Amino acid sequence: MIVLGVILLLVGWFIKLSLLYYLGGLLLIIGVVLLVLGGTGRPVGGRRWYY
Repeated sequence: MIVLGVILLLVGWFIKLSLLYYLGGLLLIIGVVLLVLGGTGRPVGGRRWYY
């Protein structure tokens, strides 16, 4: 999710399409929040591990 967010953020910035830019930023923020919550051992969405 973090990688997809960065890709959409960069593509939106290069082609000047604000929808992709904001969507990429949103995905990046959600991905980082889930990464931090998962790293602390807190279950996210009823699951402790995603693999």
